[in-house]
This record gives sequence, structure tokens and C-alpha cells, in this order.
Amino acid sequence: MYKPNSLRQHLAAAIPELQRDPDRLLVFADEGNVVASATASLSFEYRFKLNLIVTDYAGDADAIMVALIAWLKVHQLDLMANEERRKHGISFEVDFNNHETVDISIKLELTERVAVKRGEAGRLDIQHLAEVQDTPTYADEFWTLYAGDTLLAEWQTPQASA
Repeated sequence: MYKPNSLRQHLAAAIPELQRDPDRLLVFADEGNVVASATASLSFEYRFKLNLIVTDYAGDADAIMVALIAWLKVHQLDLMANEERRKHGISFEVDFNNHETVDISIKLELTERVAVKRGEAGRLDIQHLAEVQDTPTYADEFWTLYAGDTLLAEWQTPQASA
């Protein structure tokens, strides 16, 4: 599974308190299961509840939540795009330690698709598949699209008609 470590690295880099002491961010994959079909493929999907615990946190909880949502928009967009998943996909609990610090536990219902493909001579190749992304907004005046070293397309940012 790559998502637990990816999210840990993201939050540790984004939150100043965790930059100073990354060991205060605990990560657990709970209630996990593997979903595989009865086809010839060995591909499968991990489904698990990721439990993030930030201990002795004195910062603003909004900082954690915004950084978390930014990560989710890339790695688990369905937690926001799907109405049913939105209801329970992100939950949290807060323990107030004293007047200055809290322990925050955030639970995320995550999935990871894993493709297993047969290669030559009985070799199996495994690949964790990226999440499907929405079409990006245009941020640059000129775009180029490559597949490896092959130029597939290039275009100017479309302009609205006057």
C-alpha cells in the first residue's frame, strides 16, 4: 500500500509542528480487506480505514484538514465527489489534553487498486494504479502533451469569445 506513507509524507511536510516532530503523526491501516474477482487476473483492490493520529497538537486543526483535503483531491477524490462516500468517508475525533494541546484522530475510508500483469517466463508485474483525475484547469498560456519522449499534442490556452 502506498497511500498511508504518501499521506504521512504530505502532512509532515505541510504542517510546521509535524516538520519539527514527525513522530507525533501516527498512521494505522485498520479494518482492511482485499477485493479480488474470480477472473483469470490476479489484480485486486485494497479497502481500508486509514487512521491518522496527531498527538499533542497545539496548532489550528484547519491546517491539518486543508492539507488533508488537498491530498485527497489527488489520491481519493471519490470521498468528495460521491455523495454517499462524502457522508462517512472522512471522520474525526478530538481529545482535549489540556488548555493548549489536543490529540486528533482522523479516519479515512481509502481504496488502492493494484494491477497484476503476466510478463514473460511466469513473471508477474505489479503496479499500484493512480486515481482517475478530473481534467486540469488551464494555468499556462501554452501546453504540451507527452507520452514518454513522444509529443502527442500542443495547444494555446483557449480564449473565451468576446
